[in-house]
Amino acid sequence: MNQPEFAAWIAIDWAEQQHYWHLAITATGRRETGQLDHTPLAIDRWAAGLQQRFPQALLAVCLEQSRGPLVYQLAKYAHLVLYPVHPATVARYRAAFYPSGAKGDPGDAALLLEILLHHRQHLRRLDPDTPDTRLLGMLTEQRRKLVDERTRQSNRLTAGLKLYYPQPLDWIDDIDAPLGCDLLQRWPTFQQLQRAHPDTLRRFFLEHNCRSAQRIEQRIQAIRESTAAVHDAALLEAGAAATASLVALLESLNGQIAALDRRIAELTPKHPEAYLFAGLPGAGPALLPASVSPSAPNATAFSRQPSWRPTAASLR
Repeated sequence: MNQPEFAAWIAIDWAEQQHYWHLAITATGRRETGQLDHTPLAIDRWAAGLQQRFPQALLAVCLEQSRGPLVYQLAKYAHLVLYPVHPATVARYRAAFYPSGAKGDPGDAALLLEILLHHRQHLRRLDPDTPDTRLLGMLTEQRRKLVDERTRQSNRLTAGLKLYYPQPLDWIDDIDAPLGCDLLQRWPTFQQLQRAHPDTLRRFFLEHNCRSAQRIEQRIQAIRESTAAVHDAALLEAGAAATASLVALLESLNGQIAALDRRIAELTPKHPEAYLFAGLPGAGPALLPASVSPSAPNATAFSRQPSWRPTAASLR
């Protein structure tokens, strides 16, 4: 594929508040440097100014990221062609010419410009995926992060329960599922749970889709026969307070994950390439969202179940 002709070459070293840029004009070889505030208005004025200086021309822009705020904001300008560079590449380039390892924003912008000018044949221009693919990729990535956060909070809850109220960990398969969260929210200590009437407990389990009468009676019997792990009033109150806060976080995360599940389930069949993966025997339901979205995580990150879509069993 032939490289497009560029009127100027630009390198930007990204920062949280202010970006440093270097520019080389193709026709004259003249170089310029400057700073750019990280605000939508400043970026828009800078891009518009370049378009006025180089009308009807393409400009190559090299930057040390392939995604993020600056990339997303620059991608909307048709006259800017983005060339992401991996941070490790810049680090190695810096080490080759500056053995001291000294790092500075203006210096890194100059290094990026040198990479763009002399090694652009090794760079790949950023060609965004279709809106459908990018949306599905962003949603599945967001879901993965929420699932990871749920796991983190679930581990905290498990560790806290082991201190003063370990029994639910044996009675409930997934303590961070709705059944476990609701039980802990209603009876945050074992003493409160043991005082509950058996009929109350039966109704509670039935309301949470626990249809096995034998399993329900086994749980009720275990509650009656068990004994409190601790009697320390301070530990019981502090543990119940910590459990209440973690349960609230888990319920919020469960709700957000379920909402993303519904949206992903709605978008996936509509993707133009969905048919390529949906028909894979046994693997289609698990791989489909990840396959149609290159930036999506592996299917194993979607949930505990083999399928990415939550099942009724996972909620009990």
